[in-house]
Amino acid sequence: MLHGKMFILRDFFEKKVVGDVGRIGSRYDDAAFRCQLSDGEFARFSRLIHDVAGIKLPPVKKTMLDGRLRKRLRAVGAVSFAEYFDYLASPEGQELELHNMLDAVSTNKTDFFREPKHFQWLSERVLPEIRGRARNGRQRRIRLWSAGCSTGKEPYTLAMVLAEFCDLYQDIDYSILATDISTAALAKARLAIYEDYKIEPVPVALRNKYLLRGDGDRQGYHRVAPRLRRKVDFRRLNFMDAVFDIDAPLDIIFCRNVIIYFDKQTQAELFKKFYRHLAPGGYLFIGHSESLLGIDGKMRRIAPTIFQKK
Repeated sequence: MLHGKMFILRDFFEKKVVGDVGRIGSRYDDAAFRCQLSDGEFARFSRLIHDVAGIKLPPVKKTMLDGRLRKRLRAVGAVSFAEYFDYLASPEGQELELHNMLDAVSTNKTDFFREPKHFQWLSERVLPEIRGRARNGRQRRIRLWSAGCSTGKEPYTLAMVLAEFCDLYQDIDYSILATDISTAALAKARLAIYEDYKIEPVPVALRNKYLLRGDGDRQGYHRVAPRLRRKVDFRRLNFMDAVFDIDAPLDIIFCRNVIIYFDKQTQAELFKKFYRHLAPGGYLFIGHSESLLGIDGKMRRIAPTIFQKK
């Protein structure tokens, strides 16, 4: 269930709730399923998705939404988009299906070492500067957040970079929080198994050190080594929640190419939340198509798409 967001749903659902998903399924006939998402239904779903998850769907996304929701109609046995919307209104639908619907409409594009200059800056400039703040020789833990981590390639890339740095400087340690709204993406991230072609961006030396080659029925796959998996804490988090369950200031936040699906007001509110969770002198990495709405004057630009909290 989406923590703190269920009260919103009462404003959306006005029709009679369909209570028994099994009963719906008994009436479902794939061959006879010919309904289309109407403009009015698109408006209802897109408004719900925006208010619950922050994702903005313009009218040009209607065909995409039709196709993705249709899979969920089949899964629960609803015979129309209106009936599926009503099922989402029920207590059962809110608990069991709403997160599946959000999984279906979320975009989970990600790669290892995506935008590699960010990781070069991280290892050569940012991490040494943070380490330099340590006092009296005491070990310091660098805290990172991969916000919108998808299937885990970004946080595991961060883990490789941090592991290499901490091997050189053993007075420092690290931990990574990785969050996403998609439960399906998080399940894949925790499993940490990737097809061979998906690890191609990983430098060979790091690939040999941190990725385990599968054998037998696992041929064609690699799995992230336990040493790195233990360093990443995967959690479900909705950017629209008023408060994030993050208990200590963060040294580094990566949120790249995630909020391009949000409108400007939602982006500005989210950046304010990021700012509050950054430690003084902390760093924020964003995507090349994003700008620091709402906190422009509070961050120092140190490179394109890399900012430091003043």
